[in-house]
Amino acid sequence: MIKKTNELAIIMPVYNEEGIIQTVIADWTNELQIIGIKNFKIHVYNDGSKDDTFKILKKIALNNNNLVVHNKLNSGHGPTILSGYQENIDKDWIFQTDSDDEMSPKYFKYLWEKRESYDFLIGRRDNRSQPTMRKIISFISRLTVKVFYRKGIWDVNSPYRLMKTAKIKEIILNIPKDAFAPNVIISGFVCLKKLKVCEIKIPHKNRQTGEVSIKKFKLFKAAFKSFSQTIRYRFVRN
Repeated sequence: MIKKTNELAIIMPVYNEEGIIQTVIADWTNELQIIGIKNFKIHVYNDGSKDDTFKILKKIALNNNNLVVHNKLNSGHGPTILSGYQENIDKDWIFQTDSDDEMSPKYFKYLWEKRESYDFLIGRRDNRSQPTMRKIISFISRLTVKVFYRKGIWDVNSPYRLMKTAKIKEIILNIPKDAFAPNVIISGFVCLKKLKVCEIKIPHKNRQTGEVSIKKFKLFKAAFKSFSQTIRYRFVRN
């Protein structure tokens, strides 16, 4: 009997990453091939980059059949990954990772090899260096999920998550398209619905190129929006 090949969609938002995007795509493609995954696509969503990111992606795609490039107007990290989730909801598995190379593809195998026993596998960022403000926001995000949903996931906003679409389809399709932090909402409902979760520590390194999309005082405003949406959505959906 021939074992079914799992369809895997890698969702990768990108904004102004011309300095590293070629290396990131090559590393992910090579690692997935080494693991032996034959049926996968890397869906890169260019979120209105102002540098040469999109031009580089188009060039890479000419020689990489596993790469699918989506070009869109800037809407932010959250709405961008949510679009990726919703547009690939027909795949068996969805994996989200960022394009900044802060979490290496070489650790993906530790999630993939455990997938048959879990519904939701997430990489907990290990040895992560954060400014005080971001540490506070991470703490409040975790507390928000624990209080309004259920305890169960430490790194609720980690951009390194493998999800069984059959289990999270309803959650994803009902998240508002303007959700600032859909990953936090998804983590919350995964806990609330008592799905089978596996959280694995993944080494984290600070970005070497590119730029963060939210800076300084805008970060607090964005965090408040995330918390309010996460809490409101909990009661709207239940």
